[in-house]
Amino acid sequence: MEKFKFLKKDKISKLPKISGVYAFKKDGKFLYIGKATDIKKRVKNHFSRPGFRGSLFINEAEKIGYLRTNSEIEALILEANLIKKHQPKYNVLWKDDKNYFFVAITKENFPRIFVTHQIKLKLKIRSWKSRIEFIGPFVEGSALKKTLKILRKIFPYYTLKKHPKNLCLWCQLNLCPGPNPNFQEYKKNINSLIAVLKGKKQAVLKGLKKEMKRTSALEKFERAAKIRDQIRILERIFAHAKIFEEESIPLNLKKYWSKTEKILKNLFKTNKRIFRIEAYDVSNIQGKEATGSMVVFIKGLPNKNFYRKFKIKTIDKPNDIAMIKEIIKRRLKHSEWPFADLILIDGGKAQFNAVRLTIDNFKKNLRDKQLTVPVIALAKRKNELYLENRKNPILLENLPREIFNLILQLRDEAHRFAISYHRKLRRIDLKSQL
Repeated sequence: MEKFKFLKKDKISKLPKISGVYAFKKDGKFLYIGKATDIKKRVKNHFSRPGFRGSLFINEAEKIGYLRTNSEIEALILEANLIKKHQPKYNVLWKDDKNYFFVAITKENFPRIFVTHQIKLKLKIRSWKSRIEFIGPFVEGSALKKTLKILRKIFPYYTLKKHPKNLCLWCQLNLCPGPNPNFQEYKKNINSLIAVLKGKKQAVLKGLKKEMKRTSALEKFERAAKIRDQIRILERIFAHAKIFEEESIPLNLKKYWSKTEKILKNLFKTNKRIFRIEAYDVSNIQGKEATGSMVVFIKGLPNKNFYRKFKIKTIDKPNDIAMIKEIIKRRLKHSEWPFADLILIDGGKAQFNAVRLTIDNFKKNLRDKQLTVPVIALAKRKNELYLENRKNPILLENLPREIFNLILQLRDEAHRFAISYHRKLRRIDLKSQL
């Protein structure tokens, strides 16, 4: 499953500044397992301010190991599963003092989900052990609750035993399935949620993609669209290193953007300013009601005055490459819009090549043959970034945090804008069929 990279205790200065899980070990046995958004900083804090508890495993440990994760949610789930698997000495010792949390799933027709401090909670039901499944232990209650809140948007579930006859507040927020949910759909959502919490995210994504293809083939486009949205959101939350903290705008925005722009210039080997960035995405189900979006960031911030949406006109079959080419062609015809200093495409190498070729063909008809617009493409599966003049893609997680955050914000905003327009067109189409 997992492979920790271990260092001797006196080599903590060589620990990486990455998000993930860390472990203290002695004689091949785990003493303590924790998680952090910056492993090096967190482990150093253990040594500089150990306290009574920290001093126990610090003095005893011989090695310190770490595992990289792409997000805080992934680290939270991995930490819980590793504690359960390895039963580290000090994690287990402190397990019963209410500092640990568990996710409880009732075994009812429509299971409820809630967070509890201890497995030995008092329940007014018989044989409670056979009626409830527990997942954990989780160390941070607040992080666990925020994780469930995010996952609930993907897989809505009940928290109360009796649901009101009418739609509740949680229904309006798309966090609750409502008074009369589809039994099979609800069970699938709960099973997927449980699997994600157990660290089986890839299996869940594979199952959802298979289900989306099946429902699309049966022309159940509403259901297919729901599943597609689940897939995209799930992929995105596990791609973000920072989930639990709101991304605040730096107080000295000018200085922050100056630093970010400098990194971008080095990345693209250019001295030209990077002021306007455009990001593009396509949204469709089997080619139906296909839409595209263009979002614009000026100096690192979204400017909705420049956003544009496109209804695909020339393609009625699933072909993301042809769709993105159409969008770029139509965008380039608008000479009244300022040219971008950088273009981001949501897609892989094929989309990257298609957009690059479209721009090159456009340049042939211009007086200014020197027009240069760098293009990058972000592939979803591994968050691989395709750049010009590079044979192989770069892993997004290996880039500086400023670029990592900027590119994910651009991609997510382009997706949000495209999918909102796609849903609007789909609703109009459904009404016209009634």
